[in-house]
This record gives sequence, C-alpha cells and structure tokens, in this order.
Amino acid sequence: MAYQVLARKWRPRSFDTLVGQEHVVRALTHALTTGRLHHAYLFTGTRGVGKTTISRILAKSLNCVTGVTATPCGQCEACVAIDADRFPDYVEMDAASNRGVEDMASLLDKAVYAPVSGRYKVYMIDEVHMLTGHAFNAMLKTLEEPPEHVKFILATTDPQKIPVTVLSRCLQFNLKQMPPDRIVGHLAGLLEAEGVPFEPLALRHIARGAEGSMRDALSLLDQAIAHGGGRVEESAVQDMLGAVGDEHLHALLAALASGDVAALLAVADAMRSRSLSFGAALQGLASLLHRTALLQFAPEALPDEGERAVLAPHVEAFDPEFLQLAYQIVIHGRDELPLAPDEYAGFSMTLLRLFAFRPETPGGLGGGAPSGPEPGAARARSWRGGEARGGAAPQSTDGAPPSERGARQPGGPEGPLAEVGRAPAIVPPPAADFPDGPKAEMSRDCPEGNPGATPSLADPAALMEGDWHALLATLKLGGMVRQLAQHCEKLRFGDGLLRLRLADTHGHLMAMNRGAAEKLQAELSAHFGQPVRVAIEIGKVASETPAQREAVAQAERHKAAVAALTQDPFVQGIIERLDATLEVASVKPL
Repeated sequence: MAYQVLARKWRPRSFDTLVGQEHVVRALTHALTTGRLHHAYLFTGTRGVGKTTISRILAKSLNCVTGVTATPCGQCEACVAIDADRFPDYVEMDAASNRGVEDMASLLDKAVYAPVSGRYKVYMIDEVHMLTGHAFNAMLKTLEEPPEHVKFILATTDPQKIPVTVLSRCLQFNLKQMPPDRIVGHLAGLLEAEGVPFEPLALRHIARGAEGSMRDALSLLDQAIAHGGGRVEESAVQDMLGAVGDEHLHALLAALASGDVAALLAVADAMRSRSLSFGAALQGLASLLHRTALLQFAPEALPDEGERAVLAPHVEAFDPEFLQLAYQIVIHGRDELPLAPDEYAGFSMTLLRLFAFRPETPGGLGGGAPSGPEPGAARARSWRGGEARGGAAPQSTDGAPPSERGARQPGGPEGPLAEVGRAPAIVPPPAADFPDGPKAEMSRDCPEGNPGATPSLADPAALMEGDWHALLATLKLGGMVRQLAQHCEKLRFGDGLLRLRLADTHGHLMAMNRGAAEKLQAELSAHFGQPVRVAIEIGKVASETPAQREAVAQAERHKAAVAALTQDPFVQGIIERLDATLEVASVKPL
C-alpha cells in the first residue's frame, strides 16, 4: 500500500478528535444538537488550522444516516465517501482557480437540484476572497435565500477582502492558531501511535517552525522522520530547520551579563560557521527575553519548573528595565537585518547594541568576572548617566558607598531611594575645579577670604532652595537633557549635592540617555561657578515637575485661544453662514 502522509492519515474525522478550536466546535455542536442550522458559514484563519477539516466534519454531521448529529458515525456510506472525497453532494471548490462569474453561475445552477444521495448539498468554497467582484455579486441572492437542501461553507485566510454584503449573510467563525504546547502534545501522541522514537525538545522546534499551523507541523514531522532515518532527534531537527539551539541563546545572555563582548562575538562566529539563520537567532533571542521578563513579573505564567530553573540566572542578572530595552533592540535588529551589508554584520551590530546599552554591573555571570555584591544587591544596579567607569565607587556625604546606602535607607524624608528597584544615579563632580574660572573670582571678591561675605555670583544654595522651574528656564539645556530635567522634581540641595526625583512614567529617559545627567550636572556647575553633583532617583512625583506645570500652562493658553476665537465676530459669522464647526484640536495659541 502506498505511503500516506501524516497530514492526511491523521486528519481529524470527528469533532472529538479535532485539536484546538474548542470555541468553534462548541458552537457547531450546539447548533447540530438543537437543529438551529444556518444556511451559510464562514471560517477564517491562517493556513493549516482546520478550516477544510471542520467543513468535512460538518458535512458528515449533516448527511450521516443516523440523522443530523454532532457525532457522525464515520462508518456509513455518506461518512466514508466524504472522507474519501467522492460524495456527490459534497463539493469543494477552489476559488483561487475557479474565480470567475461563469464558474459561480455553473455552481449555482446545480444547487437548485435535490441532493443525489444525501440529506443536504454542501458547497465548500475555499479561499473565497479570490472570487471576482462579479462572482460575489452573482452568489449574493442564492447565499441569502438558498434552497432548503443547500448549505454553503466559505473558507478564507484573508477575510478583509470579502465584501461586507457577503459577510452579513454568513455566520463567521475565526479559527485560532495552534499554541505550541498543543502541537507538541498532538505530535507526541501521534509518534507514539506510529511507533517512532522521538525527543521532546525536537518536537518543540517543529512546533515553533509550524507557526501555529497543525498541517505545517505534520509536514515538518514527516520531513524530520525522513531526515533522522526513522527517528526524531533534536540535533537532526535543528539541522533540518536551520534552527538556533537554546545553548547559543543562553550563551549570548551569559556573555552579555558578564560584559564579555569577545564572548558575544564568538557565539556569532560559531553560528556563522554552522550556517545558522541569524534571523531565526534574533527571533529565538526575543522569545527568550520575553520568557525571562514573564518570570520576573508573572512567574505563574511559566508553570514548567525546568524552564524556570534555566531562566533563573537571567532573571537575577538583568534589571526588568534592561530586558524591556533589550527586547526592543532585538526586535528592531531583526527588522533591520535585510538592510544590513550582510546578515552577520546586522546580527553582530545588534549584539554590540545590546552591549552598549547594558546596565552597569559590578559583576555578572560567567567565570572571570569580578566578584560583585549579593544577588539582591545586584538587582539595585541602575542606569547611570555619568557614573564613573572603573576606579572606586563614588562616596556619599556620609562616606558610605552607594550599595550600603541603598541597603540601609529604604525610605526617608525624601521617600524611598528606588521605587522601581534601583539606587539613585549619583554623578561625580567634574574633574576641573574651576581654578581660573568663576569660583576663583568669587574667592577674590570675598573680603580677605571671608566665606561669609556676599560673592559676586548668586549663592547656589539660595537659588536651589528657590523655584526649580525658574532655575531651569535660565539654564542652557537642549534636547534630551532638557526633557530629563523637566520631568524631575527637586527634593533638596546640600553639601554640593542636588537630589532630584524623575517621574517613574518617564524612567526610560535615564535608560536611553546615559549622559544626560552628566550634562545637566556640567551645566549647573558652569551656571553657579562651582562643582555641583546631581543624584537622580526614580519614583512617584509628590509635587509638580516643570513639564507638568508647562502642560497646565499650555492647556490654559489653548483654552484662552479657543475662547477668543469663539467670541470673535468674524469667526461667528462664518460658523452661522456656512454651518461650520470650530476644530478645537487645531487651535494653536500664539
């Protein structure tokens, strides 16, 4: 007997054996049981999710000798003939090759005659969106009021192209893509029945490659059995699919956590030597980052204890903020891959971008990395706008290192130091101490060096304790630095240290602009003529930031401009004569 491919041999022949699509099965089962049958059904969904299969099961349910039922016997002449595609009253028409009005007219002419051997004539039109406009128009009347013995089943992968006049005449069911776990479970049961040895991880690679299509998964499984010589093994499936093994992806994150750029590029070189797909690698890396973020925020979403154990090192190694940024970098890197000089260059540049935006860590994964703080303290690392690279960590005014300050100051007069789980970014003072600049002039202007005398420049403490909004207006800031400062509220100033709090809704300004805090510090130091340090924490803003004040002022100006226009006699005359309306959103205050 000739070999039958798995997709045909294991096609579901009843609603009970159908994998997935429970919402469709439930609705059709209730309709068949209660006799509330519609004359036209529309099944939408991507390839290989069961549109044709459900159509055949429904045709058997309507024509089984046991009567209209949700559980056709599968043994009678009608059921066997429909499964063998030789039942005269079940017609499958491919609209991709029979799309003209003549084809549709021929089908409708035959529809008026009574069934030959069944209870209903069932017409299944596949890829119905391919029909021409005239063909759609020709079927409208029959589709709305067909003979009692006719049922229409339409199937499409692109429902957007179907006229609304057709959609309104059908009951529409959207078939979902198969989840990978359902595909793996189905393939495992199938292979056990076939007596084919397999490795579970190999089935996971097939499920990912199928992209939600059960038919594609069965076709890939056929190919994997042939490729593996009667066995389905992970290494053989990876070679067949050109898939990137999880060991490469975990090695990338480990190298990133340890700050080892050479190890990052070594993984890329190893992948190139095996001719692995860099696009698939970025897709797999994005999936790995996604699962790691899930474990951080919603551990219950990953019930597999084995997967949790594998991902745990990455959870400890990376901040939630960095995982979000890394995910975006990888997604954009995959989109930009066709624009790169070659795929290796695009992939390696994405890795270098991840390295460039990695969080500052005293230690990390992998051997050879300097010993860092305890895992809990490691989670308190931050994106620092200008933190010192190497050397001793900057000390606070009380001489304690930042890690100790974060450990013993969960709160205080200014609120918690890190409402999102990281310490404030403290920028060290500029290296130059203004020996010949404004500070020296201040000292010369003070009578006999008396520190209590009034200097020629404004006292920083006096201005800092004043209006932070007004102070920002006098600073020469631009671009992202101004955005960062405008979304901060001032906490206090003392001992040359200005403490600011950045609104947690704009925490990305610190992550994406690592030098912004340093530039703000430099401008403040230049403005006051003496070193000023800046410490920025992220949290809930208690008062009003300059950006919020400006938004309120802008809203007031807009409101006043709208009021002035509505009261203007010329505008009122236009509205009355032309029955016009004033588009409030388009009003721009001067």
